[in-house]
Amino acid sequence: MLKTAKTFFAASALASLMAMTGPAGATDPYGWNDPYAGGLANVLNGQVTLQTQWSNINTVIDSVGGDVALQGAAAGNLVDVMTMNDTKVVSNQYVGPEAAIGSDINADISNVWGSVGIANQAVCNGATVSTDPILTSVHSTQECRSLDPSAAIHANVNGVVGDMAVQSLAMGNTMQTDSNAPNFPVFNNQINNSISASTINMSAFNIGGSMSLTSGAIGNKAQILHYSTSGN
Repeated sequence: MLKTAKTFFAASALASLMAMTGPAGATDPYGWNDPYAGGLANVLNGQVTLQTQWSNINTVIDSVGGDVALQGAAAGNLVDVMTMNDTKVVSNQYVGPEAAIGSDINADISNVWGSVGIANQAVCNGATVSTDPILTSVHSTQECRSLDPSAAIHANVNGVVGDMAVQSLAMGNTMQTDSNAPNFPVFNNQINNSISASTINMSAFNIGGSMSLTSGAIGNKAQILHYSTSGN
């Protein structure tokens, strides 16, 4: 019985190894199994956020001769990779269930002779990879289990000579990668178990120019851009 058990475990280990490396004689040209193998730029990113990340702006603004700009942001994990070499990126981002990611803007604005811009954003996990080599390999895993990526704007605006633009965005996971490399394998895994909430409560009077309000709540977003390498 002991010999049979040893044979079983040995066979299981061999099967696991073959699943990682492929058939006998096969290679791993893109470094999926070994993030440090080959290439000129090897990036291994691991980010974990377990506590609340929150941003608040509370302001009263009156009588401004120029423009007014308010911007708030809160994020759990962010990574930005930019290289000009052959690049292999392995990125893992995780936000735990006890964390809350949020940004609030509360503003009273009056008598502005220019324009008014208010932007607010809350992101659980964000990753950006941009390269221009022969080989780009991206392996990204994002998991958002926070309470609520939340972006909220509460504003009273009265008397703006110019334009007014208000934008709010709440997002669980976002990944963007672009490259003109002929070899561009991408593995993207996004898990969102949060409630994304974007809120705009506003009263606006006496706006001399144009006015726009934009609000968005997104669970997962991925954008992959592969530029032409043909030269045409």
